[in-house]
Amino acid sequence: MNKLALPDTASARILVVGDVMLDRYWFGEVSRISPEAPVPVVKVVRTEERPGGAANVARNCAALGAKVSLLSVVGADEAGQALSRLLAAEGIAAGLHEDAELSTTVKLRVVGRQQQLLRIDFEQAPAHEVLRAKLAEYERQLPDCDAVILSDYGKGGLAHIGEMIRLARAAGKPVLVDPKGEDYARYAGASLLTPNRAELRQVVGRWKDEDDLQARVAGLMRELGLQALLVTRSEEGMTLFRAAAGQEAALHEPAQAREVYDVSGAGDTVIAAMAVMLASGADLPAAMRLANRAAGIVVGKLGTATASLDELRGTI
Repeated sequence: MNKLALPDTASARILVVGDVMLDRYWFGEVSRISPEAPVPVVKVVRTEERPGGAANVARNCAALGAKVSLLSVVGADEAGQALSRLLAAEGIAAGLHEDAELSTTVKLRVVGRQQQLLRIDFEQAPAHEVLRAKLAEYERQLPDCDAVILSDYGKGGLAHIGEMIRLARAAGKPVLVDPKGEDYARYAGASLLTPNRAELRQVVGRWKDEDDLQARVAGLMRELGLQALLVTRSEEGMTLFRAAAGQEAALHEPAQAREVYDVSGAGDTVIAAMAVMLASGADLPAAMRLANRAAGIVVGKLGTATASLDELRGTI
């Protein structure tokens, strides 16, 4: 295999659309069990906020040197304002449409002794009118990007995903989708899907061996008209399937992480790295190898995190 090269990502322009959320962390000390119930008492000593969901995808693109635009829906609330501030601080052009009836999705994690003890989710679906306005802005921004990422966290922000895929493909833009749920028909026509192992199993069923997996994925790709599918397989690494005639059907990369600390947000890093590398001129196999290395970096960090260009360069 040729030595892996890191392309120049400075001119890459990525448009990210999807479900954003605010990840809140409460770090504390645990020294006793509550007298009220058999649960630990956490004395909070530090709090932290990070962009999550599609917002984490966008910050991963920015960390890899790309110019990033983000479209999503938030509530007219403090959490939505916090997301706007965090994204602006990272140089991300965020079009966050406000829905007055919506509460911004928040995931609150309580961490004690470097272990996540509890996660509390606050979420609800946005209004149809706000989503339609976001679709119009999406269509306006399409000509100015090199690749589109649709980050589906199942929170209702991608109700028009079929139309978004159609518009992007008509404009000649590659569309990468991080899918959710069992209905992959809504992703028909996408350039690349990036499910994890459990998500793919929900759709194609449990496979017996690698040949069976390849056959099931090939059937799914034909059914949906996909160009490629990248399945992330945790400790087994990741496997890329391509539909183009004459290409090796499946390429596998072993896991790169030396020590897994936290897998939350790793899928965001993978799809971000794939989009940035493809938009920078890398082919699919090279993009996958770089994305695999980026994922190996972030799972060694606590919570939703990013892999920088310098960190990635150090793995090559």
